[in-house]
Amino acid sequence: MRSNWVRAIVGGELTPWHGAWLCVLSGLLLSMLGIYAIDLGSVSDATGAGPITPSGLVLRQMMYLGVGMLAAMVIAVPHYRYVRLVAWPLMWLIIALLIFLLVPFVPTSLVRPRNGARAWIEFGFVDFQPSEIAKIAFVLVMADYLRFRGSHRTLLGLIPPAIMAFVPAMLITLQPDLGIAMLFAPAIFAMLFAAGARMRHMVSVAGIASAAVAGVVAIALITEPGNFPLLRKHQHARIVGLVQMMQDPTSGAEGVNYQSLRAQMLAGAGQLTGESDAKTRVLHRYNELPERHNDMILSVIMTRFGLLGGLLVIGLYVAWFTGAYLTAALCRDGFGQLVVVGLMAIMFAQTFVNVGMVLGVLPIIGLTLPFVSYGGTSMLTVWLMTGLVFSVAMRRSSRFARPTFEFDDEPISYGEPRPQPKIVPGGGRGRRG
Repeated sequence: MRSNWVRAIVGGELTPWHGAWLCVLSGLLLSMLGIYAIDLGSVSDATGAGPITPSGLVLRQMMYLGVGMLAAMVIAVPHYRYVRLVAWPLMWLIIALLIFLLVPFVPTSLVRPRNGARAWIEFGFVDFQPSEIAKIAFVLVMADYLRFRGSHRTLLGLIPPAIMAFVPAMLITLQPDLGIAMLFAPAIFAMLFAAGARMRHMVSVAGIASAAVAGVVAIALITEPGNFPLLRKHQHARIVGLVQMMQDPTSGAEGVNYQSLRAQMLAGAGQLTGESDAKTRVLHRYNELPERHNDMILSVIMTRFGLLGGLLVIGLYVAWFTGAYLTAALCRDGFGQLVVVGLMAIMFAQTFVNVGMVLGVLPIIGLTLPFVSYGGTSMLTVWLMTGLVFSVAMRRSSRFARPTFEFDDEPISYGEPRPQPKIVPGGGRGRRG
């Protein structure tokens, strides 16, 4: 009796060897590398010598890693169809928390602005960032919405998915956290494409949205010169500073581009193979790179291990994407396939933007480097994503699963009568040739 109950929750057919092991292994190596980099960047000894004494940041990050891996195991054991059952309640809960963060009279003991953003709910010894979990919740509800539908293959059918992405993205933008908000765009695009949406329809919607945003910006700049809509002053300054830095590499070195230029300098200090442990600690002790344990963690790694270390980090992410891609390609269930595709898109976009921030080719918008940067909710999120990919990979062989997202060339017009089968002499129905 108990075995039947366990079988119903876990599933009958499990595949022990699959591509998601690449996700687990690369995620673990990136997390361990991140812990070491946090220790390098948080040194308080001016000489950089002596035995390594893990700081509070390092110990907390080790705890976050343990919690994240435990969460990944918990979410990977049950069949992922049970995750679908909680997708919509989770999304509504996250939206409620995002609204709660924006309520102005909430006590600062619960919501304390950090760097001008109301993005964290404080629970004593731990802080919770709902926008991080919103990424997973959105992927789950979008996969549930698209799994058996064909309406998204029409232009009007793209409106409901667009609204589903717009609501959490706008709430996160208002915090303001433009970095996480922008991750919803590649996720919905990749999932719609995988679900069979027509490219020309998606391009049309993107063009209309871009034209609308451009119109709003143009009107605002005409009526209020210097005021860039949808962006706070510091975000506007970051974009302007990036443009100035492209024209003059030293522009804003003591102002808006201080963090970007300092990150580039420290990353370049590692050259090809990197500096010693002690010298890396001294460089980061005296150069005071802001957020070196968080958004700028790649700069620390490249100081220590040089260009080869940066390429190693990128290689580990490629391994994660390869494992996820194999999982999506072999999955024959629509929901599971779309979940993996959406998580891949978010992971790729976040990694690409963070690396671009450190190298000075993208403006600094406050996105962490997955698995590597310091942060409890961030670590929990990426390991939950890995656990979901692992859960799908273990159960890819559904014998009676129907083909996923196979459509006719032209969608059915429900206002017209369906073609009737041809009657052939002898009383039988005609067959397709």
